[in-house]
Amino acid sequence: MTSTETTPLSARPATPAPDDGARAAAGDRRRWFALAIVMTAAFMDLVDVTIVNVAIPSIQRDAGASFSQIQWITAGYALAFAAGLITGGRLGDIHGRKRLFLIGIGGFTLASALCGFAANPEMLVASRILQGGMAAMMVPQVLSIVHATFPAHERGKVFGLFGAVVGLGAVMGPLLGALLTEWNLFGLEWRPIFLINLPVGIAGLILGSRFITESKAPRALKLDLVGVALVTLGLLMLLYPLTRGEELGWPAWGFVSMSGSIGVFSGLVAYEKKKAARDGSPLVELSLFKVKSFAAGIAVQTVFGVALGIFFLVWTLYMQIGLGWSPLRAGLTGVPFSIAVSVAAGMSVRKLVPRVGGRNVLQAGALVMAVGVLLYLWESERYGLGIASWQMALPLVVMGAGMGLIFAPLTDTILSEVPREHAGSASGLINTVQQMGNALGLGLVSVVFFGAMDDHLAPERVGAAFVDAFQGALGWVAGVMGLIFLLMFALPGRGAKAVKEAQPSGS
Repeated sequence: MTSTETTPLSARPATPAPDDGARAAAGDRRRWFALAIVMTAAFMDLVDVTIVNVAIPSIQRDAGASFSQIQWITAGYALAFAAGLITGGRLGDIHGRKRLFLIGIGGFTLASALCGFAANPEMLVASRILQGGMAAMMVPQVLSIVHATFPAHERGKVFGLFGAVVGLGAVMGPLLGALLTEWNLFGLEWRPIFLINLPVGIAGLILGSRFITESKAPRALKLDLVGVALVTLGLLMLLYPLTRGEELGWPAWGFVSMSGSIGVFSGLVAYEKKKAARDGSPLVELSLFKVKSFAAGIAVQTVFGVALGIFFLVWTLYMQIGLGWSPLRAGLTGVPFSIAVSVAAGMSVRKLVPRVGGRNVLQAGALVMAVGVLLYLWESERYGLGIASWQMALPLVVMGAGMGLIFAPLTDTILSEVPREHAGSASGLINTVQQMGNALGLGLVSVVFFGAMDDHLAPERVGAAFVDAFQGALGWVAGVMGLIFLLMFALPGRGAKAVKEAQPSGS
């Protein structure tokens, strides 16, 4: 392996010698190809999280899956994904982010094939758990590769693109799932929602091996196996009861497990401190939390995940069950939201952050999204069951714009002062707290949404009850956005002048 393959591109001289001009241009092209590859992988994961929900009725009918198995088709992926993210990020630091990315995308593609060709529900559940575990190897490397490949003054632009991809994936999943299910390609029913990953994954594997530059922590690190066990146990004790609580009727053992997870995480912190002092190779780099931008950003990311966990599930139930819309109509209704997220995310870092500062953009995003939620609440109350897709467009555009203003600057803010050798650990933590927030939000849905409905509703009352419950849930989402706005005051107040001074001339 040559030295140029092991040195991050951003660490090379900014001004190459004249005879190295062609090599520098080729390197520049390589890193943008690499960015396209890892962004595509991130998009594939985001779509896969949401695409299954739309196809659940088809899976239940065609595969004969029980209600419990249907729950595990979605929950198994989420649990394996969340439990493995921190470990996956650290493995990238130790063994190379490119290597772990290729292992992850290869395994994800194989697991997708197993899902698509599953002979029974048990095989589908097992394949989904494997898919979530492979995603946990792949996804943390995306931000790590960006962090290691692009210099600081270019990362804002890159994270703007990342935010646009996140917004697009959030809504494209249900729409793509609806289209593939309704088309019933080759009589395969629900199976194409998994098989569509095969050509994308194979292409990512081939192109990634060629264009992604390898990077890892500059000093030798060892995998902290005790830390892996503790973080996995703690996350499972917290997330499993949240994921299955509604289905199981919120048993007492679930609350005991969630309470016990606090003790496990406390033990993890104590052990990681000793581990860092002993050999400098902890799984969770606790020194990251001494960085104000990282610690405050992680708190914001967690609470933001709660808002998203509540909204997206409630929104889907409201349209498809409450209003009786088809999956395709519900998916198409979300297109304005997706476009607004993508456009706002692209603008936020490139144009707004340099002018007014990152924290101001983030707080503006929280307020804009809260306004969109309240506007949606007002329209839902005004039009009730007679609301049309076009009437939802305005609040969805406002909400999407607010979300786009948060996504890209928040990721950039969290990673802005993180040392490169801990990029994988930091990326794993970002994705983990997002998943924890989502799981908490999904758990709260049973309280803020289902808790507002009678279990024995007459059929003619179901629609109106879903509308009322949706309105109550939107009130919770607006309140969470207000909390996020306040938490953002803990972020470093980097003014527009400082942002401009940090950028190189001519950029």
